[in-house]
Amino acid sequence: MNKLRQSLPGIAIIVLVVVGWWAAVAATGSVIFPTPWQVVLGTVDLIRDGTLWLHIGASLGRVAAGFLLAVAVAVPLGLWMGRVRGAYDTLNPLFQILRPISPIAWIPIAILWFGVGNASPIYLIFISSVFPMIVQTVSGVHGIEKRYLRAAENFGVSRRTLLTRVVIPATLPEVIVGMRIGLGVAWLVVVAAEMIALRSGLGYLIMDSRNAGNRYDLVIAGMVIIGLIGLLLDGLMRMLEGLKIVRWRYVH
Repeated sequence: MNKLRQSLPGIAIIVLVVVGWWAAVAATGSVIFPTPWQVVLGTVDLIRDGTLWLHIGASLGRVAAGFLLAVAVAVPLGLWMGRVRGAYDTLNPLFQILRPISPIAWIPIAILWFGVGNASPIYLIFISSVFPMIVQTVSGVHGIEKRYLRAAENFGVSRRTLLTRVVIPATLPEVIVGMRIGLGVAWLVVVAAEMIALRSGLGYLIMDSRNAGNRYDLVIAGMVIIGLIGLLLDGLMRMLEGLKIVRWRYVH
């Protein structure tokens, strides 16, 4: 009941936006921009012919591949850079140069290297999400209180035990934050990549609907579905933050 009460303001804002949207279309008499009901009908058409699920599955599959690859690289690399000063001093300047580059700027290079298949968006997702996770992981390692590390070393704890019992648990909250940021960026990037280089996915659905008869009802439907899936993905990442193993940490 409390959760429902907390959700009411957000629901009310969404309702007001939909009502305002409907009123604006009616007031302008637009024959191109769709009403909310036309968007609903367009979404139903996509569901009936199965097209929607194919596009959603294609986008989510690419995001999963690129994002998991980024996690597999970023977390070990971030732990290493956080623990080894020489690795941090060597690699951090390079990553700080690459990190601000917009993922969209990598699209021509991705197409040049990997063509117009699935490899290009997977590479773009990887390159866009790996840097936030590296930065957050390094930050988590650097945030561990030194006295706990010194105490473990004084008791003769092995490096492996120190890593698995102290460093990784203490760093997990920052890792989850980096994953949450990286996943949000990955979802943005795959949609942009699909608009340019592919023939499947939600990004392609939007561009194809625009080009094939100005079906703006399907354009808006694609945009709404992208937003809803992004909200769902963010909610799943927030659930990880509530795990007991993530809440426990030695950092400030």
